[in-house]
Amino acid sequence: MIILAIDTSGPVAGVSVWCDGAIRYEAAAVNKMTHSENIMPMVEEALLRAGVTKEQLTLLAVTVGPGSFTGVRIGVTAVKALSHALGIPCVAVDALEATAAGLEAQDEIVCPIQDARVQQVYGAAFCNGKRLLDDCVLKLPEYLDKISPLGERFLFTGDGVAVYRQQIADCLGDRVRFAAAPCAYLRPAAVAALAARDADKAVDYLTLQPLYLRAPQAERERAAREAKQHG
Repeated sequence: MIILAIDTSGPVAGVSVWCDGAIRYEAAAVNKMTHSENIMPMVEEALLRAGVTKEQLTLLAVTVGPGSFTGVRIGVTAVKALSHALGIPCVAVDALEATAAGLEAQDEIVCPIQDARVQQVYGAAFCNGKRLLDDCVLKLPEYLDKISPLGERFLFTGDGVAVYRQQIADCLGDRVRFAAAPCAYLRPAAVAALAARDADKAVDYLTLQPLYLRAPQAERERAAREAKQHG
């Protein structure tokens, strides 16, 4: 099985190539959300460095969210196009699960969080690979209230940490630690590994859809205007 995995759900764009149970190539770039310009050149580079042609790929994988609305659309659209052109299926990978899967943590509650703006985070919780909390979008105090009863030791990771680190530390004290900077982002290799695990859940390009936990900002603003107009 040869898998090409793509992630554009957050500030880091990533690509990996999985060949028969091993990662053959992985690259990630903090490129200031210019994913639309960079992701396909990154794909071409990945295939070249891995020594794989597009025609040899058997499966595609992409993070479908939660995350940046624009970023998620870029990755999903790219994989839909490749799936259609190559006639191969694709696997939808949860971005929070992939973020957690990139860490080694024994008996700690792994808490991947992404900055969802408007004082909210996208969050979930995992322990030893088992999901303890479904993906949610909440204000940070509400999220911390949900995870606090789940265990005694928490490992936080994801781009939301940079925004909320002090608040998390103030709330959880010595029960919390934070992933080191080299591990505190979504690893594209984890996307490929999860896709390999869930290969039996592969779908065609028409079925692949983004995962949004809330409506995009433009839709929320339109709904607010309409509600105001109608009193």
